[in-house]
Amino acid sequence: MALIITFLLGMGNFACHRAVIESGHRMLVEMPSTTLQVARWSSLALEFGLLCGALYAASTGHVHWVWLYAGYSLINLGAAWSIVSGRI
Repeated sequence: MALIITFLLGMGNFACHRAVIESGHRMLVEMPSTTLQVARWSSLALEFGLLCGALYAASTGHVHWVWLYAGYSLINLGAAWSIVSGRI
């Protein structure tokens, strides 16, 4: 069950990431295209690394890492909501 929850949280994190990238936020629009491309790929790679680590921890029975990843996901959701809704 921990693996399923972690995987679903990871899917949500990637969805938040995509929403922020496609939001047209002023910070992203004003960034040079080369820098933006590098930032997109590096942030996706970091997100993927975090998800792989959380999935590995969940598969070995370290459930406290799932709770930490859930907290990270909640913070990520709040930040994405703030950016997409224009509050930041």
